[in-house]
Amino acid sequence: MIVDAVIPALDEAAAIGLVLDSIPRPPVRRVVVCDNGSRDATARVASAHGAEVVHEPRRGYGAACLRALDALAGDPPDVVLFLDADRSDDPGEAGEILRPIFAGRADLVIGSRTLGASERGALTPQARFGNWLATRLLRALYGVRYTDLGPFRAIRYRSLIALGMRDRDFGWTVEMQVKAARAGLRSEEVPVRYRRRVGRSKISGTVSGTVRAGIKILGTIAVDYLRLGPPRLEGARRRSAGGAGGDEGRAATKGRAAP
Repeated sequence: MIVDAVIPALDEAAAIGLVLDSIPRPPVRRVVVCDNGSRDATARVASAHGAEVVHEPRRGYGAACLRALDALAGDPPDVVLFLDADRSDDPGEAGEILRPIFAGRADLVIGSRTLGASERGALTPQARFGNWLATRLLRALYGVRYTDLGPFRAIRYRSLIALGMRDRDFGWTVEMQVKAARAGLRSEEVPVRYRRRVGRSKISGTVSGTVRAGIKILGTIAVDYLRLGPPRLEGARRRSAGGAGGDEGRAATKGRAAP
């Protein structure tokens, strides 16, 4: 399988080179870094470390991801690997994220920071609470079991395109999980390590960023559910797979995969 990586980046010149140098090649074929309006040397450093750099001046995590996906369209991979540019994710664990897809068990794999080992202070209390609340809502409303909305994830390219992702801001990750539940994609979680980021977080590092992200995430779930109601998947079979954390050690939902 061909794997391409997508990294949205905003003012990450101090970290992006370390991240790119740690990405295993293979299995990753190419890396697209989307510079989301950085005021530092993020784009130059990323290019020097072997990434294809594209630019999205409109700020927003989802906007950067969508622009990077546009860059993949001409020669699309089989699988897209997403990770952050701040070195909080460990690119060396890419193989663990990709394994369930390579094995044919999953269409979407989430790296769970909650199930894995986190450095002290890496995952803030507000982030932990937000994850807990959002994943409980996903379970109650959509019947899917997750422990995290983590950015370190992989998904089959054709499945991702079929989801019709639209969010251009903080709701990108939860939109993917909500739409995957509706599409009946097979999903798994794997534990991943989580490190203290290099530099200051644009979201959880500020009170305003945390509040805005929380509102956006919960709003994304609420709007989808109020507009479309509970998922109705003919023939879809949902099950929880046991794992490192009991019935939430690995979350799995099996149903119809996108073509």
